[in-house]
Amino acid sequence: MTISDLSERELIARIRARLPVAPDWMLVGVGDDAAVVEPERNRVEVLTVDAAVEGIHFDRSFVPAEAIGHRALAMNLSDLAAMGAAPRLALLSMALPAALPLDDFDGIIGGFLALAAIHRLHVAGGNLTRSPGPLMIDVTLIGTVKRRQALTRGGARPGDHLYVSGALGSAAAGLHLLRTATPIPSGDAAESLVARYLRFEPRNRLGVLLSRNRAAVACMDLSDGLADGVSQMAEASHVGVAVEADALPIEPAARAVFERHGLDAVAEAITAGDDYELLIAVRPRATRRFEAALRAAATRVTKIGVCTGDGRLILRRAGGETPLPQSGYDHFR
Repeated sequence: MTISDLSERELIARIRARLPVAPDWMLVGVGDDAAVVEPERNRVEVLTVDAAVEGIHFDRSFVPAEAIGHRALAMNLSDLAAMGAAPRLALLSMALPAALPLDDFDGIIGGFLALAAIHRLHVAGGNLTRSPGPLMIDVTLIGTVKRRQALTRGGARPGDHLYVSGALGSAAAGLHLLRTATPIPSGDAAESLVARYLRFEPRNRLGVLLSRNRAAVACMDLSDGLADGVSQMAEASHVGVAVEADALPIEPAARAVFERHGLDAVAEAITAGDDYELLIAVRPRATRRFEAALRAAATRVTKIGVCTGDGRLILRRAGGETPLPQSGYDHFR
């Protein structure tokens, strides 16, 4: 069966049947013209929207349906993580090709709802329509944070330390393996690289703790690569940045994949997208609060550089300095 074998109402009913009971604060949920919710007391709302488009953000020839749903939601959750906001509700809109198998539709919804459950995120509504072209998934999320605790890209100052969560380049290495159809033995380190691309873990707990502890002064997610993130944070904060190449957290398995394809592992880790890690600026005097947040979040974080006052973006490598590459992922290139 394909989605064209069912009506829009029947497809919506398949989604509604899998939703948990709506919380008391959701006065009107899925099934009406719009959702009605009560605001959370003493908190402000943080809104984000992102789209996942077949052929741009995923390839159905090697990305399972469940992973498509997971990634579509995780991309948005990562934006909330960067703002230090706790996820609250989601709106899900899908443009579906008529030939999309019904099993794939169910798989996408399953991956989406499984991740939503982990983050205690409730689906408040959305839209389904038919697409004459690719599959498109558009997600809007609303999170909440205490007033004056939202993290932004613009709070860094010269002398602040720069950190990244997790590892860099692992998702890109996993994508290399998927695109080249390289056999991936079960339990092998390469399997973890593929998982980092297909089902990456948004750093929401870390983001919330950084916000709550006032441990960071600037933050953004690395959806389009470290070079892009550093450039945008530097521009928003009016600072320069010096990145230490030897400090970049590149997993040995990812380094091996890049080198096998004749690629520079450091350059790939800096410019590749899909990491969805957090780039974090921390005042030196807040190091103790920052370390407390890391212990509570149980997330690996690595210091990779420092903010400077000269406006330059540089990479320190092998005893010398070069301009930091600026070629992060760009949807319009």
